[in-house]
Amino acid sequence: MADLNKMGLADARDALRAGDVTSVELTNACLGAIEGSGKLNAFVHHTADLALDQARAADTRIKAGDAPDMCGLPIGIKDLFCTKGVPSQAGSRILQGFLPEYESTVSQNLLDAGAVMLGKLNMDEFAMGSSNETSVYGNAVNPWRRAGDDAQLTPGGSSGGSAAAVAADLCLAATGTDTGGSIRQPAAFTGTVGIKPTYGRCSRWGIVAFASSLDQAGPMTKTVRDAAIMLGAMAGFDPKDSTSADQSVPDFEAALTGDIRGKKIGIPREYRMEGMPSEIEKLWNDGAAMLRDAGAEIVDISLPHTKYALPAYYVIAPAEASSNLARYDGVRYGHRAKLDQGDGITEMYEKTRAEGFGPEVQRRVMVGTYVLSAGFYDAYYNRARKVRTLIKRDFEQAFASGIDSILTPATPSAAFGLGEMADADPVAMYLNDVFTVTVNLAGLPGIALPTGTNAQGLPLGLQLIGRPWEEADLLSTAYALEQAAGFVAKPDKWW
Repeated sequence: MADLNKMGLADARDALRAGDVTSVELTNACLGAIEGSGKLNAFVHHTADLALDQARAADTRIKAGDAPDMCGLPIGIKDLFCTKGVPSQAGSRILQGFLPEYESTVSQNLLDAGAVMLGKLNMDEFAMGSSNETSVYGNAVNPWRRAGDDAQLTPGGSSGGSAAAVAADLCLAATGTDTGGSIRQPAAFTGTVGIKPTYGRCSRWGIVAFASSLDQAGPMTKTVRDAAIMLGAMAGFDPKDSTSADQSVPDFEAALTGDIRGKKIGIPREYRMEGMPSEIEKLWNDGAAMLRDAGAEIVDISLPHTKYALPAYYVIAPAEASSNLARYDGVRYGHRAKLDQGDGITEMYEKTRAEGFGPEVQRRVMVGTYVLSAGFYDAYYNRARKVRTLIKRDFEQAFASGIDSILTPATPSAAFGLGEMADADPVAMYLNDVFTVTVNLAGLPGIALPTGTNAQGLPLGLQLIGRPWEEADLLSTAYALEQAAGFVAKPDKWW
């Protein structure tokens, strides 16, 4: 079988079970693709020997008839996940040289299911960014290009390496994390599928923290079915994570009926932003029409506090980042600055953090420290928390009225060029999260999937937002939309 790396999880699983291919063959195909993909800068820590050992063990397990769905499937792991004995830097210089003595719960769940880890994937530093331009490893590059244009495009962020690797068929799937859209925005920019589960569905233990009340791990895959398969392996209750929910994990794949007759799909009027590009509006309208044709009822709804979501998010997330990143001081692990004679511990902290944290992380830490300070706590942080409650209530009222899921754009544009926003006001970059942050603030599940292309041939994605803990229903609706859209475009190989 040729081009084994181009398979998705479901097809590869079935081929492994049928004996048509081995995990070692799949893994070697992906490793070969990774070797030739240096221009994409997606994989930043390579674990080829470990991957082949895991593949051989998976082949033995498959032959014995003891094989979960993910067994033998080669995937990439975002650098935010701690992986035992493998560099885990969160895209930051300050964690240079850190080799965890433990495995994150999510990556352990995947390894227990027999998945093969090909290596660690590029990302924005500490998951802070929307373009994968804040990484200590350099930019990750989108495998897609505009028609007739060689300019390098962003794969989105912070899970840019994961999105680029899946879109370029360097791996069958990858893990991502989503704090304000960091799974769904890169998925939309690269023509892939990404789901952020309900907050608490996947354990956060062993994942380097950005904003603890918002962070959530999820899969980035080639199809909705693949997302269902991988989420089932990643999810589950974890007593080591105090925010992990003791909820049973349903068979997400079995729920993919695609039958959405009678479902009510909400269209929030507040998401029709002023200045929205016509191609995004058309994509959204076309998506609604596809769901209507599949038997769903399309209902206009109101989420009145949406306009406050972005400012509330950019108070809460930096505040939590300021608290979480205080632990990086050069004392126990990671980078430590060289000190001058007479320097004390205060100078060590200052110099280490100045050298170890990049400009975007420094900006957010400073903002977060400011909004948590005594004179401004009530004016900013407490007010943002109250707004968050109102945003959550908007969704609760919509779902209480009988809405099953909500359809919105995933991003305000197609992928933009690397460096195009480098000199812009940081707020211009933050606006990339305008359609996604509400889902994190409310703790809801959301999925992005490709449903069309723009005039330059770049993929565009739509987002579906579901009820809490009803990822199975959300995935089934996404499956119906995927079938109707029939998106099959792939980037032309140039790298």
